[in-house]
Amino acid sequence: MGSIFMDRLNEGVILFDGAMGTMLYERGIFINRCFDEINISDPTLVGNIHREYVKAGAEVIETNTFGANRFKLRLHSLDSRLKDINTKGALLAREAAAGSDVLVAGAIGPLGIRIEPWGPTSNDEAEDAFFEQVAALLEGKVDLFILETFSDLNEIHQAIRAVKKSCDLPVIAQMTLQQDGLGLYGTEPGEFAVRLSSWGSDVVGINCTVGPKIMLEAIEKMAAQVGTYLSAQPNAGIPQNVDGRNIYLASPEYLAEYARRLVSAGASVVGGCCGTTPVHIKAMRNALSSVKRGARRSSVPMREMTVEEDVKAVPMAGKSKLAEKIFSGAFVRLVELVPPRGCDPSRVLESASFLAINNIDAVNIPDSPRASSRMSPLAMAVLIETGTGMETVLHYCCRDRNLLGMQSDILGAHALGLRNLLIITGDPVKAGDYPDATSVFDIDSIGLTNVVHRLNRGRDIGDHGFGNPTSFLIGVGVNPGAADFEQEMDRFYWKVEAGAEFAVTQPVFDVDLFERFIKRIESMKIPVIAGIWPLTSFKNAEFMNNELPGVSVPGDIMERMRKAGTGEEAMNEGVDVSVSILRRILPHVAGAQVSAPFNRYELPLKVFAGIETGPGEAERL
Repeated sequence: MGSIFMDRLNEGVILFDGAMGTMLYERGIFINRCFDEINISDPTLVGNIHREYVKAGAEVIETNTFGANRFKLRLHSLDSRLKDINTKGALLAREAAAGSDVLVAGAIGPLGIRIEPWGPTSNDEAEDAFFEQVAALLEGKVDLFILETFSDLNEIHQAIRAVKKSCDLPVIAQMTLQQDGLGLYGTEPGEFAVRLSSWGSDVVGINCTVGPKIMLEAIEKMAAQVGTYLSAQPNAGIPQNVDGRNIYLASPEYLAEYARRLVSAGASVVGGCCGTTPVHIKAMRNALSSVKRGARRSSVPMREMTVEEDVKAVPMAGKSKLAEKIFSGAFVRLVELVPPRGCDPSRVLESASFLAINNIDAVNIPDSPRASSRMSPLAMAVLIETGTGMETVLHYCCRDRNLLGMQSDILGAHALGLRNLLIITGDPVKAGDYPDATSVFDIDSIGLTNVVHRLNRGRDIGDHGFGNPTSFLIGVGVNPGAADFEQEMDRFYWKVEAGAEFAVTQPVFDVDLFERFIKRIESMKIPVIAGIWPLTSFKNAEFMNNELPGVSVPGDIMERMRKAGTGEEAMNEGVDVSVSILRRILPHVAGAQVSAPFNRYELPLKVFAGIETGPGEAERL
């Protein structure tokens, strides 16, 4: 059966069907439902929609299985029914095509999660998820596979691999575009056409998101790059929000005219995506009847995949003064400076100047710690470096921006002269001042570490070279006392694998836990900077012990702080505790980041002085 589609494609243009989700919605299926599950709960409805498309003139109909993978089904507690939903979807399409020469394409969409290098799901896990969906669709006797609406080239590559591993049926691989005519990460249509072809796709193309005009321009670019068959399945224009509903306004006649243009530009497969109906497909069928039926494969020879070599990355020691000091093995002294809540940076700048003249190597600028509302840490870091000459370590949080916004910020930070980053996922907004604010978490700290590592090699998130690379020193956070220690170690390993060059820990109070952590990461050979928090009172110790995730204050330290009372005596005891901890872990660390509770910046200086003079001495300095 696999050769039938290719034989027909060699003979001429093939018309696919239109949207399934649009039709289900029009028939009363609410958008909070799992549309793929309708294969089981209302098979007659799905079958009738397929028959309408067959009657309209579609030569290939797609199974109602676009989101029927384990990750998306799990959101509806349906992952245990994956096989049933996919197989039934294929059988329903097969029944609708019975008695005709209409073929059935097994529809597979993205997993709905981030995979490496941007997310925690590995390529192998992604391939396995696609593989089980492919197997179920094969059991339902599909004639070919269509992989559609992908934005991540790496993800669609895993889907192609899964199909190729399972069978020799034809594969159509389609990416989606943004309104600028590029892929989500800025990839040119011609570039992803070359890649999809090189991975063994029989047809490469684009679908969804944009209307036919932008898609036509993309097809023209793709036809100039590859000799592979091309496909185009546009939306019925750009949706307009009318009374809370997305309405697609492109008429059947408009789409039909563009179907002719798409074929003239080089498309061999055309059809519809969101907003299209059997009426649109019928109009396209009529328009294509006047188009010369013949093989539409481009005469352009297949362009070889060229892999640009990474530009020469800046060595670690050449990235910043801090990087040079870490690389040399000298002990690093960092102090945390929290940005102000308002727009006046003067007090923070005064503190930075004070620390600079007291031989602190750099100041850490946290990004809205505990989801509080504060001045931009990027702006604060630039003000400190230009105003005081003190180097900064900019915390960059994944919570508040999408992937494109993060890359934009980071490139801008480099242009402004910043070189040291500490990449963190970020505290949930529920813990902060504005619990109703929206979190993004487009990627986590592992994914962003990958992004910056690539930027340091002159490659952006679309895998484009951009000339001179960035030269960031990449730091990450780690919690030696995490409740799930094994998961924390796995994530730390992935951060190092992604390109992390140093780590800063959560505040260390329990030396035994810290030594367990150090022993576990010995093979990673990554410099660790210990987080140190001088306790200010027994109440402060209670807060650390009970409200800061992964921080454990041992009983003997709690007792010391209880006996210390309050005021300066308690602060001196807190400094003495910090000195004792730091002296014990000194052989294992590349430096320390000491916080300044209540903006008492003399406290970190006492801690650093104490490791040279000994516990009990620091408070007299």
